[in-house]
Amino acid sequence: MRRGLLAVALALAVAAPALAQDAQQPPKRKSAKEIIDAAPASAWRDLDPANTLYMELPAGRVIIELAPGFAPEHVANIKTMAKGGFWDGLTIYRSQDNFVVQFGDAEGEEAGKAKPYPTGTRTRLPAEFTRSTEGARFDKLPDIDGWAPQVGFIDGMPAARDPKAGKAWITHCYGVLGAGRNNAPDSSIGAELYVVIGQAPRALDHQLSVVGRVVKGMDLLSTIPRGPEPMGFYQKPEQRAPIRAIRLASEVPAAERTPLQLLRTDSQAFIDATEARRNRVDDFYTVPAGHIDLCNVALPVRSPPAK
Repeated sequence: MRRGLLAVALALAVAAPALAQDAQQPPKRKSAKEIIDAAPASAWRDLDPANTLYMELPAGRVIIELAPGFAPEHVANIKTMAKGGFWDGLTIYRSQDNFVVQFGDAEGEEAGKAKPYPTGTRTRLPAEFTRSTEGARFDKLPDIDGWAPQVGFIDGMPAARDPKAGKAWITHCYGVLGAGRNNAPDSSIGAELYVVIGQAPRALDHQLSVVGRVVKGMDLLSTIPRGPEPMGFYQKPEQRAPIRAIRLASEVPAAERTPLQLLRTDSQAFIDATEARRNRVDDFYTVPAGHIDLCNVALPVRSPPAK
């Protein structure tokens, strides 16, 4: 009996250092992907077909979420033009490296060549560079930004806020959709649009009316061959990338839609995933950065899980 007790005691003595060492090991941190994959159904929201554009290219579909909370008059005009088929058969006529692709009517400023606007299109809109912060839920990031007093998300859009001025605006992050204009601030109607395909040109913030962002299909835009310097406008019509159609998702038969869900920026899963990216600790990242740039915060999108 004593020999049995002695053997158990010796075994515990040998195991004790290993157990103590295991107890001292911090729990393994979850990656951003693991956090997002485990997010509950309540953390996701459905993409609204009434505020979604389908841009049909020969290579596939680009899906755009519109931002009526920031540019309501531009978005309304864009919906009118999409319903009227304005962009159908037009082109992406500009692709500037590390900047934007731009699309619309390349002949729009030439008399006799411009494509007519659909019935109901407004030809004069106010500049919608900023919006009031009143009534807008702002999911603020704690990180310092060089372009604005505060940054975060409003309605799922990457946004900046100036609390003193009571103004907010969508920031020019990768994938953001804006309305091109001439020198006059109110010279845009949403017919000529651009998507950021390069490093965030934040100097454009609150200088143009930003109307949404691409949520799926950026690879189809960012790989379009670049146009010539200095601004990427194609010199020959045959170099332009054709647009088969741009349609409002709500106008597309349900069976032809692409259902998507987006992670809510006010969800704990989004907060935790952002923190996991801000302070990466794994076998590769040995020193946590302690900071994340707004435009490097991924906005997760998924297909709805099967019921």
